[in-house]
Amino acid sequence: MRIIVDGFGGDNAPGEILLGCAQAVEELGVDITVAGDKDKLLACAKEKGVEAAFHKMEVLHCPDVLAMEDEPGSVLKEKSESSMAAGLRAVAQGQGEAFASAGNSGALTVGATMIVKRIKGVKRVAFAPVLPSAQGFFMISDAGANVECRPEMLLQFGLMGSIYMEQVMGVKSPRVGLVNVGTESHKGDPLRQNAYGLLKDCPGLNFVGNIEPRDIPYGHCDVVVADGFTGNTVLKLYEGTALAIVGMVKDIFKKSAKNKLAAAMIYGDLQGLKKTMDYNTYGGAAILGAAKPVFKMHGNAKAPAVKNALRLVRDCTQSRYVDKMRDALAGGSAGEKNEQE
Repeated sequence: MRIIVDGFGGDNAPGEILLGCAQAVEELGVDITVAGDKDKLLACAKEKGVEAAFHKMEVLHCPDVLAMEDEPGSVLKEKSESSMAAGLRAVAQGQGEAFASAGNSGALTVGATMIVKRIKGVKRVAFAPVLPSAQGFFMISDAGANVECRPEMLLQFGLMGSIYMEQVMGVKSPRVGLVNVGTESHKGDPLRQNAYGLLKDCPGLNFVGNIEPRDIPYGHCDVVVADGFTGNTVLKLYEGTALAIVGMVKDIFKKSAKNKLAAAMIYGDLQGLKKTMDYNTYGGAAILGAAKPVFKMHGNAKAPAVKNALRLVRDCTQSRYVDKMRDALAGGSAGEKNEQE
C-alpha cells in the first residue's frame, strides 16, 4: 500500500513528519510518497538521521507550501503547487491509495471536496476524529468541516460515522447519538429536531437519541453527530480538559515528598491514565465522504503521532470503508442527488 504524505503540513514539518514516515516505513510495511521540495526534504532527512529510510520513500516534488494561516480556497488557486494540493491530486489520480496531512484543516476539507471529490450522494464531507472515552473510544462527526448544516447532512454524518466505526474500529452496531441541549426528542433548535427524526427513521442505524455533552466522555454512544461548529467546540473543549486534568494530577503528585512516593507506587496506573486521556493515540481523523481515503493528522503532531496516524490510514484503507460508504449511500434516502456546492 502506498500512502502519500504532505511533507510540509503542520507545525512541526518537515522534521517530525519525516521522522514519523521513517518509522512507518520500517515498522508498518507501507510505502510512502512524501510531497514537498525534494532538496529541502533530503537536507532535513540528513539532519534528523533518517537518510537511509528517506531513500526508501518516493518524493513528489512541489515547490510551494500551504501555511496554516492561508485561506482554505488557496489550495485550488494561489497554493495549487503546494505539497498539500499536489498530494491530493496524486491520490485522486491513483498514484497512491490514501493521503494524509497535518496541515491547514480548512484547505484539506476544500481539497478533499474539490480535488479528490465526494462519494456520489454525499452532500458534505465530515471531519471525523476518534477520541478516547471512559469506555474505550468514540467519533465526532462532524468536528469542524461544516459550520452550517441541514438535517439531511447530519443524517449522512451519522450514517458515515456508523460505517467507519463498524468497518474500521470493529464496533458492532455502533450507537449513534445527536449532540443536543437535552435528551428529550423535542429539545433543540429546528436543525436538531428535524435531524432527530431523520436519524430515528434511518433503517439499520442504531440511533440512541440525543446526547448531552457531559455524557460524551462516559462512552454513552460510539458516534457523536453534530454540525461542524458544535462538533469542533466539543472537540477543542474535550482536548483542553484532558490536558488540564493530566496537568492537575501531575501537580498533586509533585506537591510533597509523600505525594511523590505515592506517585512512584502507582506509576503504571498513572501512565495508563495518561495514555487513556491522550487524543494522539489514534493519530488523526478521516475526512468522511471523500471518494478516496483522506486523513487529517494533528497539526502539532510529533513523530510518534505521525506514525500512529499512518497506521490508522493503513488499516482504514485496507478495510475498504470508502467502498462500503459508497454502497450504503447509493440510491437510499440518505444518498440523494449529489450537490457540488
